[in-house]
Amino acid sequence: MLPVDVLAVTDPLAWALLALFGGGALAERRYPARARYVVGAAWVLFAAFWLLLVPHFFFVQNSVLEALLALVGVPACVYAAYLLVDGRDSLFVLSRAVAVMGLIYLPAETIPLVRQLLVEHVARQTELLMGLLGYDPTLRPIGPGRPAYEGYMAAFYFETPDPAHGGIVYNIVMACTALGSMAIFAGCIAAVRAPLRRKLRALAVAIPVIYVLNIVRTTFIGLAFGHQWFDGPYSPYLMSLFGESDPYMVSHIVAEGIVSQTLSVVALVAIAWVVIRELPELLVIVDDVAYMVTGEERNTAAELDLLPDDAEGPNVEPTRADD
Repeated sequence: MLPVDVLAVTDPLAWALLALFGGGALAERRYPARARYVVGAAWVLFAAFWLLLVPHFFFVQNSVLEALLALVGVPACVYAAYLLVDGRDSLFVLSRAVAVMGLIYLPAETIPLVRQLLVEHVARQTELLMGLLGYDPTLRPIGPGRPAYEGYMAAFYFETPDPAHGGIVYNIVMACTALGSMAIFAGCIAAVRAPLRRKLRALAVAIPVIYVLNIVRTTFIGLAFGHQWFDGPYSPYLMSLFGESDPYMVSHIVAEGIVSQTLSVVALVAIAWVVIRELPELLVIVDDVAYMVTGEERNTAAELDLLPDDAEGPNVEPTRADD
């Protein structure tokens, strides 16, 4: 466990980021030069945000993938700030997307009542699917070990062969709701300039699929953890790697941190491709990321012949003169 509550620092930092990204987005059309510096500062602060979360993802969430992605995000955010301040205005699209993502996600993350409603809803849906699969889970309130969620009816209890162990508890928390993934797609879709009807169709593809797949994911993790599906000879190595002393946690590490995270990436890539086919304007974000990695300019929508007839503008937004 970490010696400090990282979320106590990152939650208020996230609201500051939302203010900077949102303010920059509002100022972009009228004061582009000033907006570049505002949003550039937001990207630098975003780098600090991800750096703070690296140990949280690794030691608390037991997710190697999320920790690595957060670590990669640190230099990427700093570089995005440099490019935007240097005049790459197409990055305003990604910056607007981040602002919308924060507007969707932060209330649920930081307002207890909203968080409780969302977490308990996912727990009930997970309980329902477990029951349909022939299991009889025991749903209880989350205990004091998770003070931010204490009292939420979102803890699954499983008995163990060892009566002295006290049982296995699988808590549904914000990370289990997939709201982050939904916010990413919603933010990107909202940020591009395209006809509303295609934006709504893209949302209709992404959000319901993510929701259903997430309930399948929480059900799989809960059953794999509760019934110890992944206990094996490799358990001591994983315990050492993740700093765990409880051998019952190995199944949780494998189910969530390895299997589910890997499959989630595959599923999100597939969903992204379907959404891009409907809303190819999103490829401006892909082009910006590709430029940050390779230094080469691309127009992927044109290369793939995906630009629709009703596009409202070029795939890459023009670089504006300073005001």
